[in-house]
Amino acid sequence: MLEKLRLYHTNDLHSHFENWPKIVHYIEQKRKEHLLNSEEALVFDIGDHVDRFQFVTEATYGKTNVDLLNRLHIDAAAIGNNEGITLPHEELAALYDHAEFPVIVSNLFDKHGKRPKWAVPYVMKTLENGMTMAILGVTVPYYPVYDKLDWTVTDAFEKIKEMIAEVKDRADIIILLSHLGIIDDQAAAEAFPELDVILESHTHHLLENGQMVNGVLLACAEKYGNYVGCVELVIDSKRRQIVEKKASVQNMSEWPEESKETKAFLEEKEREAEELLADEIGVLDKDAEVKWFEESALPKLLAEALQEWCGSEISMVNSGIILGPLKSGPVTKLDLHRICPHPINPVTVRLTGEDLKETILQAATEKIEQLRIKGLGFRGEVMGKMVYAGAEVQTERLDDGITDVIHITINGEHIEKDRVYTVGTLDMFTLGRLFPLIRDAEEKEFFMPEFLRDLLAWKLTQ
Repeated sequence: MLEKLRLYHTNDLHSHFENWPKIVHYIEQKRKEHLLNSEEALVFDIGDHVDRFQFVTEATYGKTNVDLLNRLHIDAAAIGNNEGITLPHEELAALYDHAEFPVIVSNLFDKHGKRPKWAVPYVMKTLENGMTMAILGVTVPYYPVYDKLDWTVTDAFEKIKEMIAEVKDRADIIILLSHLGIIDDQAAAEAFPELDVILESHTHHLLENGQMVNGVLLACAEKYGNYVGCVELVIDSKRRQIVEKKASVQNMSEWPEESKETKAFLEEKEREAEELLADEIGVLDKDAEVKWFEESALPKLLAEALQEWCGSEISMVNSGIILGPLKSGPVTKLDLHRICPHPINPVTVRLTGEDLKETILQAATEKIEQLRIKGLGFRGEVMGKMVYAGAEVQTERLDDGITDVIHITINGEHIEKDRVYTVGTLDMFTLGRLFPLIRDAEEKEFFMPEFLRDLLAWKLTQ
């Protein structure tokens, strides 16, 4: 007799709670439908549910996100890099204390080689038809960042291999909750054909009908709760094997209803978060403005804070990192979160004068200043003008549109081509293709767990 098993999955919500009431209603309705047809359904979250750009998540260090997953009665979750590396060590250690679901991650340990108390490497689940399912989980191994936060993250593929060896003789079905991204998930499918399904995340791909790789079905539902994914498995329970597997997604913009209870719960949490973030940080004696395409007070203040905090010779900060002005008078934690919501940490890199000049020239181009950035921790709109502390930079735009650097001094002295300078900047510049010379610098030091808004708060108390 053939039966159907459905695996519903969310990924990379990034605390976009505006879609969550619809997601809850959708999954609750689907559960009711399947129950009427005597069909089983499981629900998973594949990580990056947490994002501290959202003030409710910020105020509770992600515990409200766990509340939401509890209320949805999910069957298991993986963790993403936003849970793993944007929370202070003690906050991640306590994040899932009240979780009512297993958190599956096999490649995360403390400095003593022990898994967090809330983590399990896999779960063995007996389905209603008597078959067994092994649920594995891994997260993306950002080695140096986890190390700075006093965690140890290990190679995900090695752990997948180990976990499969442990479960394969006991499991009729093996699924992987993967926060690695599509390239690594495709490679995992090639390397481990024992896997039946990979529920994936991290790179925000929309696989509307899934993707079959080496007989393994990959499924991903984009980001921000825009979609919910569903993997449908047709199972021959007598032969204890999968006969057919397919994937689909439901666009939440097309789902007509939402959970009123969930919406009311979130409104209550917003009120509580506003109270939690109402603490006064400092007082401004005059308005502090931000202009994205010319030097202004708040980006300059952040650049100075960055230089002092990191002890660097110079610092560089793009003006677009500050989203709005501050009014004169008391400044609260909520004010700073509003203007600087990014989960971005300070970093220092060491660059020669020649490489620093090239980077400054690149930052001054109209293309970079007008660039609209997505990802890398940036939660704003546009890159904006680069602002410096410890450096005086004079540039000009030539008639052909090319930007030329006329003059650079570092702490009052002309920049030296072969001298090595310590530059305080943003960790997002060590990723991607924005500034290759910063990304590829051999010497980097990350400052964690502080975000840029923490540096602003510190500066305001000086």
